[in-house]
Amino acid sequence: MDTIFAEATPPGRGGVSVVRLSGPKARAVLESLAGPVATPRMAALRALRDGEDLIDRALVIWFEEGHSFTGEEVAEMHLHGAPVIANRLAQALLARGLRRAEAGEFSNRAFLNGRMDLAEAEGLADLLSAETEAQRKLAMRATEGELGRKADELRAKLVRAGALIEASIDFADEEVPEEVPAEALDLIEAVRSDIRLMLAGYPATERLRQGYVVAIIGPPNAGKSTLLNRIGQRDIALVSEIAGTTRDILELHTDLRGLPVTFLDTAGLRESSDPVEAMGVARGVQKAAEADLRIHLSVDGLAGEAAKEDDIIVRAKADLGRGAGISISGLTGEGVAELLDLVYDRLRVRAAASGLVGHKRQAEALQRALAALEVEYSTAPEFLAEALRQAAQALAMMVGRVGAEDYLDEIFSSFCIGK
Repeated sequence: MDTIFAEATPPGRGGVSVVRLSGPKARAVLESLAGPVATPRMAALRALRDGEDLIDRALVIWFEEGHSFTGEEVAEMHLHGAPVIANRLAQALLARGLRRAEAGEFSNRAFLNGRMDLAEAEGLADLLSAETEAQRKLAMRATEGELGRKADELRAKLVRAGALIEASIDFADEEVPEEVPAEALDLIEAVRSDIRLMLAGYPATERLRQGYVVAIIGPPNAGKSTLLNRIGQRDIALVSEIAGTTRDILELHTDLRGLPVTFLDTAGLRESSDPVEAMGVARGVQKAAEADLRIHLSVDGLAGEAAKEDDIIVRAKADLGRGAGISISGLTGEGVAELLDLVYDRLRVRAAASGLVGHKRQAEALQRALAALEVEYSTAPEFLAEALRQAAQALAMMVGRVGAEDYLDEIFSSFCIGK
């Protein structure tokens, strides 16, 4: 494979700029710039020279094949964080036959060299895009290989069950203990049960990974935009006494105590002869229906026709007078903290149901495995053994043991350069 390089730190000025090399020429190229570096995984301060030109003085490290992130020879140079230095080093590397890495190419090589499975790679992508503590924890579980270990555990049970069934086929004319097929069926049932539990947690995990959506709905002039501005602590939406000011959907992305939440300010719910406002109302109704949670805001504290059973019903404009139920004032902030407490409590319960499976591709692989196992136990042993093989194949595909080629570009293209 080519030896590749990339700046692993964000471009621009900073304290340090890290340039990473990976491939068969990594050590040789590093030593052509910095001199001999005999001890692997030990940082050394060296002068980087391209011929007589001193590029920089940098910390250099090299990792031998099999002991690096990519599994290849890897070298790192920690430069002073000036773009001109990184650019000058890039010229020297290009002159030595290296090429610039593409997005996600380091991680792609780590996968191809068996340093991570496909589920770990997806977890790494999630970690790089995580914005809240809950997302970070979820991604870390994936990068640590929990899903891969669970898949291997399930496959081991299927292999054991398949071996028992094959034995019953091969030795049908000989004496085989009666408990053998019973053990196989118990193993199949255990795998079925585990897969169902994993799939049951998938919707909650996917929502946590992508972030929750909370829609603020209600009639015009109920204070929806004022509430959004109060939550965001800045002017996001225009506020006016004129009904119908908000026509399109405004979004506020926020970290609610570690949970990723997007609040939506929607157009006031009313009949309108204005076609633009009517489009805004229709779009707001649709987005509210798709949201994970809705805050129904009204001046009388009563639910409108658009309210659903799980809505949070709130009386607005508490600064003008309070009533029964939850009362808030987006203008003064009264009751807003308590409202956010309630939103957090509702979403926290949903987040607690999350599991290991957070990607559609993973869930589809599990569904194929479960479908293969949904066979009658009375079916012929040969067909049952084939069902086990199909299920094991689906589990292997889930973590990229086989058939991963179709997903590589999609997954690694979302990575940054140098990762």
